[in-house]
Amino acid sequence: MNPELPQLKASEHRGGFGLMDVFIILGIIGLAWSIIHFASGMLVGFDERAVPTLDESVWSIPYYAGRTLLRMWMAFGCSLLFTFGIGYAAAKSRIARAFILPAIDVLQSVPVLGFLSATVAGFMALFPGSLFGVECASIFAIFTGQVWNMTFGFYHSLVTIPGDLQDAAATFGLTRWQRFRTLEVPASMHSLLWNSMMSFGGGWFFVAQSEAISVMGKNIKLPGIGSYMAAAVERGDNTAAFWAVAAMLVVIVASDQLVWRPLIAWADRFKMELTESTEAPGSWFYDMLRGSVVLEWFSRRVFDPLVEWFAQLSVRRNGPRRVVAKGSAKVQYLFYVCVFSALVLFAAFYAVRGLVDAAKAVHAGVSLEMAGHIAWLGVLTMLRVFTMTLLATLLWTPVGVWIGFHPKAARVAQPLAQIAASFPVNMTFPIVVGLFVAWRIPMNWGSILLIAMGTQWYLLFNVIAGAMAIPNDLKDAARTYGLRGWALWRTLILPAIFPFWVTGACTAAGGAWNASIVAELATWGDTTLKADGLGALIAEVTQRGDTPLILCSIGTMSIFVIVTNQLIWRRLYALAERRFRLD
Repeated sequence: MNPELPQLKASEHRGGFGLMDVFIILGIIGLAWSIIHFASGMLVGFDERAVPTLDESVWSIPYYAGRTLLRMWMAFGCSLLFTFGIGYAAAKSRIARAFILPAIDVLQSVPVLGFLSATVAGFMALFPGSLFGVECASIFAIFTGQVWNMTFGFYHSLVTIPGDLQDAAATFGLTRWQRFRTLEVPASMHSLLWNSMMSFGGGWFFVAQSEAISVMGKNIKLPGIGSYMAAAVERGDNTAAFWAVAAMLVVIVASDQLVWRPLIAWADRFKMELTESTEAPGSWFYDMLRGSVVLEWFSRRVFDPLVEWFAQLSVRRNGPRRVVAKGSAKVQYLFYVCVFSALVLFAAFYAVRGLVDAAKAVHAGVSLEMAGHIAWLGVLTMLRVFTMTLLATLLWTPVGVWIGFHPKAARVAQPLAQIAASFPVNMTFPIVVGLFVAWRIPMNWGSILLIAMGTQWYLLFNVIAGAMAIPNDLKDAARTYGLRGWALWRTLILPAIFPFWVTGACTAAGGAWNASIVAELATWGDTTLKADGLGALIAEVTQRGDTPLILCSIGTMSIFVIVTNQLIWRRLYALAERRFRLD
């Protein structure tokens, strides 16, 4: 290689410190102050016997929106750590996968209200006399609405990494950390980002249920935009609901422009392709940050040295293992197995004891006839879930592919999809309840629409991610061979997006079970519409604190989800891993 050739030298000219850097510094200071200001409200004293009332004025909405946004990002941070840890373990270890995937199946099926029923009292006991206990319960509930599709998406991206890339990583002797940082996370970036956007939207969808806590006889409304919406729904106050929705839309659009759109533009560099796309996604904010001297200095002097130090630490820790005696390696392996087994046995002991106590409570409080009725309600809800998944597939698959193939269209469609995915279903009740009553639409059918409003977006976002991840050289090859119409879909598009569709359809179905709680029981003011289904039953028994019926209904929902996942989604995951990889 001739060093004198100028075209081989990559350099980027940056200007000096300018006005844009001043704005960035002020923005960072403002962000830090906002976090401290809103977080301080989480640490005040709290007495559940004298719960403070919400301020119903419109001027309180900005503060409430800030409190909710902080909870959302705290929950998302926990979801991201969970995704990297649990998703990685499931992809790398058959033993861990045997425990993790069934456990996620169960946890994904447990409704947000179910988690609140089990965790509110525990967190309040953990932080007695402090609002932080209730805040933790709310953050945990939002976390349970965000994390599952992120984990599934990351896991499936890891197990479908092309074999030649895995072989190259092994040939170069990359450590686990180097392989994770340079191959596995970049290869899963598109799926992870679009599922993260969907997860964030899912948090907004359940924000009212996670902040306005009405479970086990407790009625607590945390300061937040969700509880403000819930109070507006209870009063039937259209004006307050309108301003709350407007504030939420502003926050969603700002998050899209300042966070998600820059990340999508940045992640385009991780596409596995041989030729560069002629129409790459862009972001005005990302372009602005790239020209910042302050951020460039921070990256060069702080971030890059930290990454390099961690990489060297990983090499030092993994290097000696190659020359370690076999006996010593076996001792280390047995030690880790013993520790892992002890943790599993400890968790299994408390899980079995909890199941025994729950079975006793259900046996004492639920008759056989009532259990059969609950199972029938589960069948009705399952039919709605399947109907929603089928209709969403037929509607959004071509739309998602079109958006993924046209990055310019994605710049407009992405924030619109974010808004639609994030819109709390209870805010549609003023229109929905009125239309259902006026047009005499039975709630048993109308609830399918309400379920779809919150869960169909899982499928759309994953299809968009799959379409955007198709290598540009494969698109060029398809054009060269003149593939169009069904031939193009059959040979390129459907095989390429199939793994993403499986993740989207699986998480959409799981989210639909969860969404049935707010979709099968619609209330606005004094008007209530109820569908025959398991979701409506869970909403009713949770509010009045009927523990045996809560346990029986949530257990029934978990059984339905586990059986569906084992019979349908696990087999489709295996098919995608076996046949539809970019090898």
